[in-house]
Amino acid sequence: MQDPLGPNTLRLIDLALEEDTGRGDVTTRLTVPAGAMGAGRVIAKADAVISGLAVFEATMRRVDDRIAVERRAQDGDRAERNAVILTAAGPLASLLIAERTALNFLQRLSGVATLTRRFVDALPPGSKAVVADTRKTTPGMRALEKLAVLHGGGRNHRADLASGVLIKENHIAAAGSLAAAIARCKEGAPHTIRVEVEVQSEEDLAHAIDAGADAVLLDNMDAEEIRRCVAAAAGRVVLEASGGVTLATMAEIAAAGVDVISVGALTHSAPAADLSFLLEGA
Repeated sequence: MQDPLGPNTLRLIDLALEEDTGRGDVTTRLTVPAGAMGAGRVIAKADAVISGLAVFEATMRRVDDRIAVERRAQDGDRAERNAVILTAAGPLASLLIAERTALNFLQRLSGVATLTRRFVDALPPGSKAVVADTRKTTPGMRALEKLAVLHGGGRNHRADLASGVLIKENHIAAAGSLAAAIARCKEGAPHTIRVEVEVQSEEDLAHAIDAGADAVLLDNMDAEEIRRCVAAAAGRVVLEASGGVTLATMAEIAAAGVDVISVGALTHSAPAADLSFLLEGA
């Protein structure tokens, strides 16, 4: 499991806080008595899978290290509507200043985890397929969003361009042919890295297997095309289906027999989880 509070995350928190609070909080300054203390709770206003608790707490404490956060749930938990996710107590002004930025992280990451769980739950019983993310992530938030995918029950694809070889159509064009691209990658990549190639047809799948690909991504194929490719591959390579995958098509794609179903929507289209921070007495 990745560390949710590495240096990149702390820089991201600081940037987000600077964006929202860099010039101060005029409303809080004018309404909150000096020295006032307070407490509040984060409540789920709709069912959600939780992710980002450590980031919420770190954001609060980045504003004021006197804020104490008590978790009532864990990352990966399914929270029902009206469930209390956590409580926070400390200087009232600091709670109000940090509230929005901390919630933005928690809502975004819980939204990714929630959508991922919906895709995982859409797999048919007994399916061997796993649901994976892509690199279609929010700039600067990739590590956190990929961790949220794990919290939702999914798997991570490449973390970055150095994590694995994935030959796409532009790489094939640059190398001159599919076979040439695979040959160069097989020769030059470390032995620990699997070579995967994206194909659009059963014919290209055959060429990729003959050229020594370890895995093949079946791009934007319907279930019947995928089924034929699975039969043609006969277990010789890992098969990944990707492109245009929806909740409605998950079961059919998984039943076609692929090993991995990668879904860009997990990170690029996840709606924020409906969470709210309410002060005691509010």
